[in-house]
Order: sequence, then structure tokens, then C-alpha cells
Amino acid sequence: MTETNVTASPEAQPNDDLSFARLPLAPATLANLQQLGYLQMTPIQAASLPLALAGQDIIAQAKTGSGKTAAFALSLLTKLNPRHFGVQAMVLCPTRELAEQVTQEIRRLARGEDNIKVLPLCGGITMKKQLSSLEHGAHIVVGTPGRILDHLERETLDLSALQTLVLDEADRMLDMGFYDDMVTVVKSCPSERQTLLFSATYPTSIANLSQRFLKKPQMVTLPEQHDASKIRQRFYEIEDEEDRLPAVVKLLRHFKPASTLAFCNTKNQCRDLLERLQKEGISALALHGELEQRERDQVLIQFANRSCSVLVATDVAARGLDIAQLEAVINVDVTPDPEVHVHRIGRTGRADEEGWALSLVSGNEMQRAANLESANNFKIEWHPLGELSDTTGGKPLLPAMTTLLILGGRKEKIRPGDVLGALTGDAGYAKEQIGKINVTDTTTYVAVERGIAREALRKLSAGTIKGKRVKVHLLSA
Repeated sequence: MTETNVTASPEAQPNDDLSFARLPLAPATLANLQQLGYLQMTPIQAASLPLALAGQDIIAQAKTGSGKTAAFALSLLTKLNPRHFGVQAMVLCPTRELAEQVTQEIRRLARGEDNIKVLPLCGGITMKKQLSSLEHGAHIVVGTPGRILDHLERETLDLSALQTLVLDEADRMLDMGFYDDMVTVVKSCPSERQTLLFSATYPTSIANLSQRFLKKPQMVTLPEQHDASKIRQRFYEIEDEEDRLPAVVKLLRHFKPASTLAFCNTKNQCRDLLERLQKEGISALALHGELEQRERDQVLIQFANRSCSVLVATDVAARGLDIAQLEAVINVDVTPDPEVHVHRIGRTGRADEEGWALSLVSGNEMQRAANLESANNFKIEWHPLGELSDTTGGKPLLPAMTTLLILGGRKEKIRPGDVLGALTGDAGYAKEQIGKINVTDTTTYVAVERGIAREALRKLSAGTIKGKRVKVHLLSA
């Protein structure tokens, strides 16, 4: 395997042309990018898109939140034949959450094209529904290795027309033990194809995978460095272990972030912290392995649409999460892996936003903190817990939005515009009072301002959506 290295500058120079218009994209695609607010390419997009559009295989090393989804999605979309309802592109992801986020992003980017069907194939969705969708055809499938392999073994997924294969967060898939599944899936793809591999790190296992399945790939790297001016790190020493959870409360009441991802090293710590936060009047939910998929989906939707202030999770539970406008990350426990620390804090301070990365360190964790400092080449900024003050006046920390759950989704032909119309039409609310709307096969989630939530529930329940009465429930963190 021959590699050509291309380094993406983390910051554009004044004379750089980062306009999407310089790429060979269709006018409808360029117009859609403008509507979506994609005004210029991110560094990884500027470095990888010209190569991908030219049909070359790529190994792209970039952190989560660098804009990598658009970097591969725009490329694979340009090669599709909308009139052929066969799978022409496939994206492999480590988790269902990432696969669903990638699916939604590709659908948004495909709005400029005609009738592009993007189908997620992941666990947590019944096989019967997926089989029915595959029978009707799809242009792009996005899925996890295990479920994709299930379909290949059943011979319900035909990859004979595949042109583009994307391995997204390949290092995570390998960390999760998917190597054999990935190899089997890739071997099922046509040999004449384009392969795009995206990974935050480049361990030996990724090099070996690339050697086997990529042809003369271009190596695109984006340095895994966090801009100190975007992510402001502070470390706080705690004297005793019993001070850890109260310290989290102090951080939240001092900084008052609208959305916080709190990382714990264990499930038990997650449970204890969740109980403490809720007792303190702080809106919080937790992600852990004991949740059913439906419950997990609801937790993530509420957090992403600003109906929950704090999401408590372990690193395993939070894999693949991509939350926009995350204001703070709290390391409740110090991770023993310096690389994991980089991934944790990289969830905030993205897309030119600023964010806080706040870490609590006990005496027993001082060596871990020193390892972070050495491995990641930065100087720890220590602050005393005593400088934190309660800026909330003791009031509950409640999110700006509340989520309404509507029993009805894509199967009932419900679209986001239908729900928005019902709320801004007969219900009489302003568009600004309505937040994100997520439509699944059987349910719809809509975020509304907290102050109108109960009234909006009554009005939706008494009215109709697409001429039909619907059942509505209130979800609370």
C-alpha cells in the first residue's frame, strides 16, 4: 500500500479558499449547503473532499466534531444514480447513535438531490422493519457491523452495486471488538470501489486494516489538538472521595452551563451522581448499559434538544455521541487513558463554539493527572474549589425546553413540518418557541419552551396533525 500524506491545517490562512463552490458539486447541492449554513469548509473537509471527489481512497485522521461526516457524505452523494434503487454506498459506524446521526446528516446534505433514500441498519430496530425497507430499495445504508453482517448472512442486503464504502470512527469499531465483523463485511463488497476510512487515532490495527482493503490511499491528518482559547480546562483538587459529588454540584451552580456531559469511570458512579443531581434540583439523565434502546433514545433526544441540563455517562455509554453546542464537559473521575481525556473534552468547544472542560482530581488520581499533562503536552491549570460560588441563588437548574412525545411517526406520514404547523397554526405559538423535532418510525419528539409545555400538550391532544388526533405525553428529566 502506498500512502500520500496531506496535512490539514487546523486553522485556515487568510488566503485559503474554503468555499464549497470551488469543488465540482452540483448547483443544487451548493444551494442546499448555503441553506444549511455551511458557509465554508472545515480543515478536514478542505483537505479530504477534493481527493474523495477525485475518486481516491482516503485514510483521514480527525477528531469527532471536525466535520468529517460532510467530508465523506458529499463525496458519496455525487456518485449516486437516484434512478437506481440499489445500495450504492455504505457507511459502517461503531454505535447505533452515531449511525443515526450520520443518517440524519446525509439526509440533510441530500436535500438538493432527487429522492435519495438513506436507510439505517442497526440493532434496536426490529429486523422485520428493516427487511421491509430493504425490499423497497435504498441508495445508501448506514449501520453497525453486527447488524450489517446479519443482513449479509440472511442475503437480504445486496452490495453488488456498491461504489463507496466508508469506515467511520474505525478505531472505535476496533476497540469494541468488531475487527472480524469488519473484515467479513468489507470482503463482501465489490473489489472495485472507493474506500474512505475515518479515524481519530492511527494505531497499528488501523494500519493493518488499511493495508488489506485500501488502494493507494491518501493519508489526510488533522492534528488532535484542542484550541486553548476554545476549550478552557480547569482542574480542581478534592480532599476526600466524599467531596467528589458535591464538587460536581458546585461546578454546575457556579458555571451554569446550559448543557453538560459528565463523565464517570463506572456505572455505579453514574447512578450515585444522577441521584445527587436530581436531589439538588438539577435536571439530569444518565446513560448506562441497563437502559432499553427506547429509553436510551429518549435520553439522548432530550439532552440534544435542550430538555435536560446534564447527561451523566461512562465512556463506553457515550461512544459515538455527537451533541451540538455542548457548553461543558466535567470529568467526575480522571480517566487512566490520556487519549480518552482528549476525546472527552473534545465534545465541547466545537464548530468555533467555546466550552469548559472541568476535571476533579483526588489525591489518588494525581499520577493520572500528571500523565495527562505529559502525554497531551499541556500545563494543568489548578483552581481551588473555594473560589466557586452559587450563582443560581439556590434555585433549581432547569433546561430551557421540555420534550413532548407524540405517538405517531414516519409510518403515519408525519413530518417535522406537520408538527411545527400544528403548533404555530391552531395552537398559536411562535416559531421561536419550538425547538428540535425528531421523527422516528412510530414516534415524534418535539421540544417546546418549558413555560408552554403543559399547555402545548393540551392543545396538541385536543387538535389534529395531518387531520388525525394523536396521543401526546410529556417527558421530564
